[in-house]
Amino acid sequence: MVPQLIDAFERKFYYLRLSITDVCNFRCTYCLPDGYKPSGHPNTFLSLDEIRRVSRAFAELGTEKVRLTGGEPSLRRDFTEIVAAVRENPAIRTLAVTTNGYRLARDVARWRDAGLTAINVSVDSLDPRQFHAITGQDKFRQVMAGIDAAFAAGYHKVKVNVVLMRDVNHQQLAAFLHWIKDRPIQLRFIELMETGEGSELFRKHHISGNAIRQQLEQQGWQRLARGYSDGPAQVFSHPDYQGEIGLIMPYEKDFCASCNRLRVSAIGNLHLCLFGEQGITLRDLLADDAQLEELKMRIQGGLRTKKQTHFLHQGNSGITQNLSFIGG
Repeated sequence: MVPQLIDAFERKFYYLRLSITDVCNFRCTYCLPDGYKPSGHPNTFLSLDEIRRVSRAFAELGTEKVRLTGGEPSLRRDFTEIVAAVRENPAIRTLAVTTNGYRLARDVARWRDAGLTAINVSVDSLDPRQFHAITGQDKFRQVMAGIDAAFAAGYHKVKVNVVLMRDVNHQQLAAFLHWIKDRPIQLRFIELMETGEGSELFRKHHISGNAIRQQLEQQGWQRLARGYSDGPAQVFSHPDYQGEIGLIMPYEKDFCASCNRLRVSAIGNLHLCLFGEQGITLRDLLADDAQLEELKMRIQGGLRTKKQTHFLHQGNSGITQNLSFIGG
């Protein structure tokens, strides 16, 4: 029997979000409006060997799904090698990336060959001018070409993340639905969250995913059952659409009851909640293969301190200063 990561509330953890860089080349209004600024942290980001060791430890503790995140993970020059390293673990059935799509058209075929099984792309507007205004980059057509390239490379489905913002893009539901009518895209509307640097933006633009859910249900969309290693999205399908809709609503009651995700930061800290705490350092146990058992014990021990819920309702997002850690 493979050991299983279980917390004090009997939640089982099959899903790891592994950040491999904090750097991003987009300047999204809700995430990094002033662009990426180095934190001044003395540590560099996890090396390829450290990533190999931490993914092996999680695989041996029952992890079946890993999502590579950032920042923008594809900015790592060794990104393809990282994909291959994580896929060395046969227990990891799903290896996904959340990307802004900047390098998708150029590199997605190589990523697939290396073992990447799933892709999430952030596209907050289907209007090129609004896309530019939100992201700070005039790259809409490049990102769209990247999504086409993913299908051409053999992916049967692409997930697209949309951060839902009142008076910015929330009225574009009809356009998004038209876009996915004949495309196997799962649109994932993510509620805007109040993070350390985004309180004013939150007050101005937050809208509950409930509004979208009500519209979908009125139009005949049906909610699908959630798999044990799936992310937090409520997924809806419609017989007339190839695509699907996912809603990620962290303010909804019982959002944390089905939590199955842990996060490791780009400098090697284990975060038991995507929205909180300073983290448990793992990096001192990533230097040598001989430390594997001790590493697994630290991960298991840390999980005993996981809280029952996040504290977003109290306006406490912990160390989450922007939304670069959330999507997917």
